Amino acid sequence: MASPSIIFLLLSLLCIVCEARSPTAARSGASNFIKASCSATKYPSLCIQSLAAFAPSIQRSPRQLAQTALSVSLERAKSTQAFVSKMKKFRGLKRREYEAIKDCIEEMSESVDRLSKSVQELKYMGQAKGQDFLWHVSNVETWVSAALTDENTCVDGFAGRALDGKIKASIGARVINVAQVTSNALSLVNQFASKQ
Repeated sequence: MASPSIIFLLLSLLCIVCEARSPTAARSGASNFIKASCSATKYPSLCIQSLAAFAPSIQRSPRQLAQTALSVSLERAKSTQAFVSKMKKFRGLKRREYEAIKDCIEEMSESVDRLSKSVQELKYMGQAKGQDFLWHVSNVETWVSAALTDENTCVDGFAGRALDGKIKASIGARVINVAQVTSNALSLVNQFASKQ
């Protein structure tokens, strides 16, 4: 019969091996969950790319996935708002460019505000159920939809050939990226709501 210390040693080694494999399996499961969830969004590749780094905290939670997607959208919106604000100080702006930038700053500010409210609403809704849950989710969906409208309105402000150029291209690329991430976040919020 094996001594108790050998059995203990073998069990300890088995636990170490299991623990070493477990994070990889969990990460793989979380990554697969993110990929599957993102496949239903309008921009699946961008969705996966923007959320993959958060797989360990998302795990397989639709709520955490929606929360993280909203947080990513909020951070990108803040960054883009700061970028657009710097562009306002650019020398040699045409009057229409200046006005479009000024309007875009306002739209991005509103987008940041709405996304911030959405992040907070989802975070603090707790374990709400029934009508209370639907009310909170409806608020989030409304604010995220409005943020998406704000972002698109910013891009629309640069319409027309008169505004073609580097300013329009650089602002447009950033705002379009934020709008796509926000669209994905809205889709993931809708998925979360449908699973409750």
